[in-house]
Amino acid sequence: MKKQFDVLALGELLIDFTENGASEQGNPLLEANPGGAPCNVLAMLQKLDKSTAFIGKVGKDMFGLQLRQAAEQAGICMDYLLEDEFVHTTLAFVKTFPNGDRDFSFYREPGADMMLKADELPLEALGSTRIFHFGTLSMTHPEVRLATRKAVNLAKDSGALISFDPNLRPPLWNDLEEAREQISWGLGRCDILKIADNELEFMTGDSDFDCAVGKLRRRWPNIRLLNVTAGAEGSYSYYQDERVFVPGFRLGGTIETTGAGDTFCACVLNFVLENGIDGLNRRALTEMLRFANAAAYLVTTKKGAIRSMPERMQIREILDHH
Repeated sequence: MKKQFDVLALGELLIDFTENGASEQGNPLLEANPGGAPCNVLAMLQKLDKSTAFIGKVGKDMFGLQLRQAAEQAGICMDYLLEDEFVHTTLAFVKTFPNGDRDFSFYREPGADMMLKADELPLEALGSTRIFHFGTLSMTHPEVRLATRKAVNLAKDSGALISFDPNLRPPLWNDLEEAREQISWGLGRCDILKIADNELEFMTGDSDFDCAVGKLRRRWPNIRLLNVTAGAEGSYSYYQDERVFVPGFRLGGTIETTGAGDTFCACVLNFVLENGIDGLNRRALTEMLRFANAAAYLVTTKKGAIRSMPERMQIREILDHH
């Protein structure tokens, strides 16, 4: 039976306030960029001509409306975006450092994305997607955690591949042991994992990628395709007996790294949608990482994420010339 969506994602949809110069009085000017990791992933998949939908909640306020419009303009189906009349849309303030790295301050106690309930899930959509993608920002609080777990299980039961990106944001957790526990739950359910180098060390206590990945794979043999991102250094893919590393594209022009990991993740999911997850060889994994690295580099040359995703043609141009 043909599935309605290529990728369905659940989680946070929020405003990233990023610095954009200073006023005449010397005050910092902040740009309200639509963001949220799951929707960033979907926005990139739309650029690659895939059908996507998002499940989540925003406030019934100007920011919630801005987010809905931005996601719809990106082509994402927003039929399952709910609005909370009492809790405002979650806001994140992003401090960008000279090398493009970021520090986050969240206004989310509570935020509307935390208010999603299990009985509000679109059951029909969860049974009609090829891939279901989620992270841990929708697992920081009990009620939205129940909704996330129910959604993952329903999608899995319907035959969807499960994609997981821990997307660890320490300020959002009351207790990092709880974060470790929830990430462990996600690791135990996913087929496809995208994990950043700092998250890998957080979960294993090991800074050596191969050793750390070995620990993850022994504990969670359900993970079929495991990718590690190491910022500008590049990315690694572990699949069955294969281990592939592809360096990042260092072509200058990086402004900030918001959305780079999500862009990478989307390109991996796109590769799986187009090629399947069975019988991947070294050449295929290398091609997958090169494309994902190039796309991730391009998104760092613009501010924000949802509205900054590159076109397939731009990615191919990078690959053809470098």
